[in-house]
Amino acid sequence: MCGRLAVTLPNDAMSQLFAAQPANNLPAVANYNVCPTNEVHSVWSDGNARRLSAMRWGFIPHWYKKPNDGPLLINARAETIAEKPAFKAACRTQRCLIPASGFYEWTKDADGGRDPWYIYRKDKGTLAFAGIWQDWTYEGETLRTCAIVTTGANESISKIHHRMPVILDPLDWALWLGEKGKGAAALMTAAPENTLDFYRVSRAVNSNRASGAALIERDVL
Repeated sequence: MCGRLAVTLPNDAMSQLFAAQPANNLPAVANYNVCPTNEVHSVWSDGNARRLSAMRWGFIPHWYKKPNDGPLLINARAETIAEKPAFKAACRTQRCLIPASGFYEWTKDADGGRDPWYIYRKDKGTLAFAGIWQDWTYEGETLRTCAIVTTGANESISKIHHRMPVILDPLDWALWLGEKGKGAAALMTAAPENTLDFYRVSRAVNSNRASGAALIERDVL
């Protein structure tokens, strides 16, 4: 599961990191509370060059007649992505990278309250989530949409949640983007132990209207 992101890397730095040509529609940064249906940064290949552009976070299958015509598909399970009608075409030919500085997961306390945790790379680098994308068009309206691929959590993250995003090493970006032939399916595994760290943050982030750098400050337990 991955349902909320933080993105702080400036757009020009992101373009350089991924060696991608930036579009004019990139989301504003920094954003410490990127929510489903928001636009996210996405790196994809057009066959000749990498592109960095905005996509709606929430994959829309081609048979939907409107964006909310069915479940909101923000994640795609690695175990079934090649079989699900909504995802199987995109996972073969329309894969992308979704950059983030960190993401949030939640645990419940004894009273059922939701405690958020901020998860990030130990080396403070930018995360590159495996993603898939698709253009959805109906009656002249077109949206470029995406979902984050998830897999079973590694041991450390399983203390918070049983699933986690597929996080790709820079050496694997080209293979995932289809620039190095076939074999991308082998990349859909949990990140190695010691890749990520996490700490609890304020419940302020539980609101999708919350904003600001204070959202990723360590909470006083």
